[in-house]
Amino acid sequence: MNFKLGFLATFLISTSIYAQITPTQIDEVVEKTIKTFDVPGIAVAVVKDGKIVHAKGYGVKSIITKQKVDENTLFGIASNSKAFTSAALAMLVDEGKIKWDDKVVKYLPDFKMYNDYVTNEFTVRDLLTHRSGLGLGAGDLMIWPDGSDFTAEDIIENIQYLKPVSGFRAKYDYDNLLYIIAGEVVHKASGQTWNEFVENRIIKPLGMTNTASSWVRLKDTSNVIVPHVPIDGKLKVISRYKNQLFDAAAGIYSSVNDMSKWAIMQLNKGKYGSGQKIFSEKEHAEMWTPQTLMPNKPVPPYNSLFKAYGLGWQLNDVKGKMQVSHTGGLEGIVTQVTLIPELQLGIIVFTNQQSGAAFSAITNTIKDSYLGMEPFDHVKYFSDREKASGEKADKVTDEVWQTVAKNKNQKIDTKKYIGTYKDNWFGEVAITEKKGKMYFASKRSPQLKGEIFFYKDNNFVVKWDNRYFHADAHIFFEKDNAGFTMKPISPATDFSYDFQDLNFFRIK
Repeated sequence: MNFKLGFLATFLISTSIYAQITPTQIDEVVEKTIKTFDVPGIAVAVVKDGKIVHAKGYGVKSIITKQKVDENTLFGIASNSKAFTSAALAMLVDEGKIKWDDKVVKYLPDFKMYNDYVTNEFTVRDLLTHRSGLGLGAGDLMIWPDGSDFTAEDIIENIQYLKPVSGFRAKYDYDNLLYIIAGEVVHKASGQTWNEFVENRIIKPLGMTNTASSWVRLKDTSNVIVPHVPIDGKLKVISRYKNQLFDAAAGIYSSVNDMSKWAIMQLNKGKYGSGQKIFSEKEHAEMWTPQTLMPNKPVPPYNSLFKAYGLGWQLNDVKGKMQVSHTGGLEGIVTQVTLIPELQLGIIVFTNQQSGAAFSAITNTIKDSYLGMEPFDHVKYFSDREKASGEKADKVTDEVWQTVAKNKNQKIDTKKYIGTYKDNWFGEVAITEKKGKMYFASKRSPQLKGEIFFYKDNNFVVKWDNRYFHADAHIFFEKDNAGFTMKPISPATDFSYDFQDLNFFRIK
């Protein structure tokens, strides 16, 4: 046999064997993941060469009802909605209604950032690329965990009060608020609300029949998961996040079956059906072009050489091939969409518990088989990593509450702290006293209420009544009691609890 032909044949056979991950093998890794990470329900889809080769639900939609998850069960896809917002803007670029580098003030004259230069130079592209100079999740407390008292107009008005932590276009820091503003640009440029545009121009043409751009726009809620969160070591059902303000950043509800159609269209550079297209190849390429470098910490077994953010997508390399992906998270729901264009491969994993380790373990196991990689126990790897990070976070929080307990009998003049305080972008909070105990209550975010405990000096901590937040926080009163600042206690606190961006001053 000709050596070159023999080598080629062996290589092709080897690659083919690796690529044939079986449905049973997928079932096995998902079931192992469910058990390891205590996830009630998971849905998985794999697309290859323009076809859905696997779509299946596992586990239950709710630990209460025990109804089974299937391939059409709806999950909140959270920040995977961001790619729909960038796609909507790409369509408007195709139509000549906007340009990526148009100034935002052209469409939203009231838009104002922290200084005039940034305001005047801020482009549509900047809305999507996480390089504004604002810190991680800055201002998210306007939308999280409540947000029902804030409007898009409030976001546009209040973003000027958020102080930058880096230079404009100098550094990657993930944000949500600017995607809400991007949704308003879609509205102004198209004459349709973001929800209407995305549903009429993307969701319906792709035949995503069970998908809606928002929880409140779902016509049928009979096959939807409920979110779950571990509280004190026990998994519990929690209330669903329903705020429509968040839609352009994180509002879409979909199934892995429907999202497979979205993935196939993306892998086909905007085309679908018989020669139809959502957006042009030119703008598809623009969305998958690196815009902002991201911190890159090589993770085995891939050890990627670069990581960047495009327009609504994260970009990196895996074994010499480009990977296009995004994750999404709401309380009790996390999702991941992963595309490898060179392989015409898409992997979609949705879960109804907020362990990102779960979707990573499943995605990577499936991905490895198509990349022809040696077996790697991703479930164990992510389990060990999650355990280590959890222990590290617990050490910090345990120290705080141990100190609180040790100092609980110390006499404190609590009355000097009682009053009404205001932050320019978040609004008013009340510090009150009842039967010798202090309490915190936000006016515009009613779920943020809880008891305040003395820690040390002018440093107190607030323990939220709602325990599934996992976001208890420090309160640092100024020595003259003219105001206070805050920060999360635990390093594991979700970044959307951006207490560190608050600066309260006393008004009463």
